[in-house]
Amino acid sequence: MNTQVAIIGAGPAGLLLGALLDKAGIENIIVERQTPEYVLGRIRAGILEQVCVDLLRDAGVGSGVDMGGTVHHEIDLVFQNKRYPIAVSQLTGGKVVTAYGQTEVTQDLMTQRTQLGLTSFYSADEVDLHDIESKSPRVSFSIDGRRQEISCAFIAGCDGFHGVSRKHIPSHLLKEFERVYPFGWIGVLADVPPVSPHAIVYANSDRGFALCSMRSMTRSRYYLQCPLTDQVSEWSDERFWDELKLRLDPELSAKLITGPSIEKSIAPLRSYVAEPMRHGQLFLAGDAAHIVPPTGAKGLNLAATDVKYLSEAITEFFKLNSSHGIDQYSARCLKRIWRAERFSWWLTSLMHRFPDTGEFGQKIQEAELDYLVKSQALSTSLAENYVGLPLDFGDQ
Repeated sequence: MNTQVAIIGAGPAGLLLGALLDKAGIENIIVERQTPEYVLGRIRAGILEQVCVDLLRDAGVGSGVDMGGTVHHEIDLVFQNKRYPIAVSQLTGGKVVTAYGQTEVTQDLMTQRTQLGLTSFYSADEVDLHDIESKSPRVSFSIDGRRQEISCAFIAGCDGFHGVSRKHIPSHLLKEFERVYPFGWIGVLADVPPVSPHAIVYANSDRGFALCSMRSMTRSRYYLQCPLTDQVSEWSDERFWDELKLRLDPELSAKLITGPSIEKSIAPLRSYVAEPMRHGQLFLAGDAAHIVPPTGAKGLNLAATDVKYLSEAITEFFKLNSSHGIDQYSARCLKRIWRAERFSWWLTSLMHRFPDTGEFGQKIQEAELDYLVKSQALSTSLAENYVGLPLDFGDQ
């Protein structure tokens, strides 16, 4: 098989890249090692920056988020049993974030790709990349025991942190930066109304962190900080709801509507960046190149920005015969990635109880939170980063 771009991974990054390239008239094939059902079953991010929403519209799948997304104008911070609203839209000149689940984003893109008749291979085994330093790279894989091969001009590695793509960058060229946090999050998805329909709630307490988010007005996503040694089986629904109430302010605790969980999992937290994001004709995008703790809701949004830059660069190459965009791709992405890494690290450090925090550390956190809610300058900084810095921020 021959195509212009081979995309490894059918998560939202790979599917969005394929949709944008197709819009530009550039042929692409997607190879995914999991089944479509498995891909759709991954419960991930649900807060979209405006740049992500705009990209979905550009890709022709904006109707889903336009009809099903819930716009948020503020975030609420809880500490010392009190809740403090941060007027995000007011502080950023009207910018907002939109709650719309990654599952829905993936489903919208997957449905569109099927309707357009674009080629995708699922359940692909033994995926391998070849000749990425040449002008004619190849991707090989097996489907039902039959070996397949794709010849292309570029390979986009959108296959996540554990994918094969990043492993093809020589170890002496690849620099990896990582911070593993000493706790995890237990997350519960439930068909209950969100405790705060107009805001995302971040809670700092001496019992640990809590986050109240949502997927829709009838489906909520809640998280609690927990030890990495905990098992899901140790967290009954009753225990989860009781603990969440203890970490919220009294008013929200009284408003919380509980129900049976439809998904429950524990995830570790890490910050990770791989440099460079390009080697030869291979380009990394999304979790294949970087991971952020979910505290700042940046994972999917960073992946979308990578895809925007990469689709523009590839389009420029084929339409204008210019390699400027692909040559600048890695540096351009990394500038934005490190800013998001900084924000996610800062917010994680501010809101969580670390094992060695102690009473002094807790008092420092409370002092910073007190300064944050009373300082318009620091509140504006939080709001600007939360809604997403402008794409050209700092480019002057």
